[in-house]
Amino acid sequence: MTSLKEHLAEELEAWELKILPSSYDIVGDIAIIRVPDELKHRAKEIAEAIMRINSHVKTVLNQASPVSGDFRLRRLEWIMGEKKTETVHKENGCLFKVDLEKCYFSPRLSFERARVASQVKPSETVVNMFAGVGCFSILIAKKSKAKRVYSIDINPWAIRYAEENIRLNRVGHIVTAILGDAKNVIKERLEDIADRVLMPLPEKAYGYIDFAIEALKPDGGVIHYYDFVHAGKDENPIRKVEEKISRKLCRLKMDFEVNLGRIVRTVGPRWFQIVLDIRINKKN
Repeated sequence: MTSLKEHLAEELEAWELKILPSSYDIVGDIAIIRVPDELKHRAKEIAEAIMRINSHVKTVLNQASPVSGDFRLRRLEWIMGEKKTETVHKENGCLFKVDLEKCYFSPRLSFERARVASQVKPSETVVNMFAGVGCFSILIAKKSKAKRVYSIDINPWAIRYAEENIRLNRVGHIVTAILGDAKNVIKERLEDIADRVLMPLPEKAYGYIDFAIEALKPDGGVIHYYDFVHAGKDENPIRKVEEKISRKLCRLKMDFEVNLGRIVRTVGPRWFQIVLDIRINKKN
């Protein structure tokens, strides 16, 4: 498929091509691109090119701010096409309805969601502490024989869409969406029940690790821990996160083993999103 730069090679000047983003996200029939301020005057041409390359795209939005806040939202500006922020995204045999202005969603986590779902064993109980519109939770329910998945989020809009997605994918007998702060929800109703805990919110996972451990069954289980890290050229980003969380688990006097560490994606110059699969033994 022709790249965006190749598609615009004859329309933009050399300096404009140099700063043109090489990638953009497509969620359902909506494309999201970060247009640099210096290229705002070219936004229409960029949007037209994206829609020519991707014939199913009906809307092109500009991401005008970074993801931020407790709800992990970003400011989106309409450039071209239908004026909307709601769409239905298809991934790994599942349907996810989402309003990109009101809920966090990243298509770049598709492989990671499938990877985690493939590890869930029959009859497991899973707690997803930062579930958003339910992507990890629903995929686990569809692809494994999990007994129960508790899907928690603090954003009321995310829970509203999660409940709709649970119906869309017919997994209501497995997935329960819960509105609230994960630490409070676990304390109130989910202590000592989980075989597996997901923490797919790198900004907060470190501060919530105690509660993830509390959610695990009395003999322990697996935590999928996510974090952001900056690593210099001579540093191993996976090792940096492993050392950071290991120090905290040692302070908590946990018996643990890191079974896997991987770079999920690059999020900036020398900035990485990392996942660690950690086996916790609470009987020590």
